Amino acid sequence: MSRTFRSIVKKEFLHIVRDYQTLIIIFIMPVLMLILFGYAITLEMRQIEIAVVDHARTPQSRLLINHLQSSDFFNIRDYDVPEGAFESLLQKRKVRCILVIPADFSQSLNQEVFTPVQLLIDASDPNAANFIQNYLLKITGLFNAENNPDFKLPFEMIPRFMFNPDLKSEYFFVPGLIAVIILLISALLTSIAIVREKERGTFEQILVSPVHATQIILGKVIPYIALGFIDSLIILFIGNVWFQVPIHGSLLLLFATLIVYLLTGLSFGLFISTVTDSQRTAMLIALLMTILPTILLSGFIFPIPSMPHIFQYVSQIIPATHFLKIIRGILLKGNGLMEFKMEIAYLMGLAAFMMALSIKKFKTGLE
Repeated sequence: MSRTFRSIVKKEFLHIVRDYQTLIIIFIMPVLMLILFGYAITLEMRQIEIAVVDHARTPQSRLLINHLQSSDFFNIRDYDVPEGAFESLLQKRKVRCILVIPADFSQSLNQEVFTPVQLLIDASDPNAANFIQNYLLKITGLFNAENNPDFKLPFEMIPRFMFNPDLKSEYFFVPGLIAVIILLISALLTSIAIVREKERGTFEQILVSPVHATQIILGKVIPYIALGFIDSLIILFIGNVWFQVPIHGSLLLLFATLIVYLLTGLSFGLFISTVTDSQRTAMLIALLMTILPTILLSGFIFPIPSMPHIFQYVSQIIPATHFLKIIRGILLKGNGLMEFKMEIAYLMGLAAFMMALSIKKFKTGLE
């Protein structure tokens, strides 16, 4: 490593250390994002407001209501609401659903195989409506098993949940948040690396110095790789200790893929930095090009097979799509290198392509 190259790396480290705004982006912003989004984004529903109308008023109907009360999912807000107020309650979102137990509930339960009970659900949010229906079906299934012995199923399915037996949404979202935050921070940091020189008036000194464009680009990337890797370790530590996300796979493989993913984000940020003239513009482009595609199209929240075909193809371009498979596979399933050959190869190829493109654009500036 030449003396000139070491000087560039040292200069960039000093820039970062003396710039408190960059230090906030590196160390404070990722932690806050992980904690805020880790608690805010969840697929679980709790304390769903429900109204119960019990026309039967029998021990069996009260037992069914007790099953609802003993569950974390439901919060019985109203009892014996008049029929004319059903629509109003759902319109004003005072309750999300209404359970109506008929007057002949106990008699039908003892004499008939099927006992109808009415359930009105606010389906303005279809996903929530499906959750509510599934929760109530589970509760009524337990009630039937205890109180309707004549109701026999042809077979019983006994599920076993693998890799996330408690069905914690944190196990799904926290690894995804790590991928989103690392890509965002790495792109943000390097997106202002060259633009900062232009705004401070030191870019002309770089242009007239006997330094190759490749040395300048790599000299600016290396400090951010080190800081980004430290940042990634902090985020992983918080995810493991605070949110109890397990690490079943190889830490060495995880760290190696993290570096490759960091290089991808940093090279993308460098390319933005070479084609923009202000830090504000560079940061705005970095935010738009990382946050929106990563959250919406990478499989972070929405499953890719459920998207239209054109968006499924677009999703394969996004780096986080491939890193999400890697980090979730390593953390939750303990997968090894052979399961991620294609994903790692794509990330390495994308990082090399974006780095070469950044050097080419910077050469144009030198000329």
